[in-house]
Amino acid sequence: MRLPVLRSVPIGLILALSCARAQPLESALRERIAQLPATVSLYAKNLDTGATFGIHGAEPVRTASTIKLAVMMAVFDAVAHGQAKFDEPLTITPQEKVSGSGVLGTEFSDHVQLPLRDVMHLMIVLSDNTATNMIFERFTADSVNAYLDRIGIKNTRSMRKILGSGPARGISAAGKLPENAKFGIGKSTPLDMVTMLERIERGEIVSPDASKEMIAVLKRNQDNTGIARRFDGVPVAHKTGALDALRADVGIVYAKTGRVAMAIYVDGIAKPDWSPDNPGSVLIADVAKLLLDGLAAN
Repeated sequence: MRLPVLRSVPIGLILALSCARAQPLESALRERIAQLPATVSLYAKNLDTGATFGIHGAEPVRTASTIKLAVMMAVFDAVAHGQAKFDEPLTITPQEKVSGSGVLGTEFSDHVQLPLRDVMHLMIVLSDNTATNMIFERFTADSVNAYLDRIGIKNTRSMRKILGSGPARGISAAGKLPENAKFGIGKSTPLDMVTMLERIERGEIVSPDASKEMIAVLKRNQDNTGIARRFDGVPVAHKTGALDALRADVGIVYAKTGRVAMAIYVDGIAKPDWSPDNPGSVLIADVAKLLLDGLAAN
C-alpha cells in the first residue's frame, strides 16, 4: 500500500508545529493509517495556536452526510435574510421519505408538519435523510451552492437530494456534471470543511448568534463512533457521514490543550459494516486522538 504524503504546516506560520513535534505525529499517523487498506484524507487545525496538519487535505472527497454542515449554514443564512422562517412548517411527504439514518422516514406518518428548525435539528443530530430531503424541497441544492460561492467556499458542492427507491431528484447544476457523478450527494475537501468549522466557531457564519446556535446543534450529534469516541467528557461539535465503503467525521474538539477542528475521511473500506465498530470509524477515532495530541498547545 502506498502511504499518502503528509503535508505539514504552512511556511511562515509563527505558531506552527516545530519539526520535533511534527515528526512523531507524522510517524504515528503513518503507522495507524497503514493498518487499514483504504484512502485517508484529512486536515486539522488548532484554532488557538494556528498549528495545522494534513493528508491530501485539499483533494476532493465524497462527503456523504457531512455535506449537511453546508446545508445547515445555508438555511441559517436564508432565515437571516428573511427568505425563510424557522417556525414555518415543512410537510413529511411520501416522495421525500427515504431509508437510512433518522426517524422521519420510518416512524412518522405522511403529511405530518414540523417546523423548519426541528427538521434542521433532525438533519444534524440524527443525520435524518428524510429531514434533509424536506429541507431540499424548501431550499434547493443550487441555493446551497450559491451561498457557498458567496462566502468563498468553492470546492464544496451539494449535488442532489438523498436517493430513495426512484430516480435521483433535486439535482443541482454541479450534480449534473459527469465528473461529479462519483461523489454522490456532495463533494468537498477536508480543508474546506475545517475552514467552515473554524468560521462558525469564530462567529463569522451568518452572525455570531447564528454561529453559536450552529455549534450547539453540532454538539448534540448522537453519532459518537468517530471523532468523539475517545473523548469521553470532552465537548465535540461534529457531523458524521457514512456509506458502504466510507466513513467520515468533521468537527471541533474542545480540549484543554486547544480547540482542534478536524475533517477525516476514510474511503474504499472493503467490506460494508454498519456496526459502531466499523474499521473506518475506529480509524477516525484513533486518528482524531493522534491529531489532538500532536497539535496540542504546550
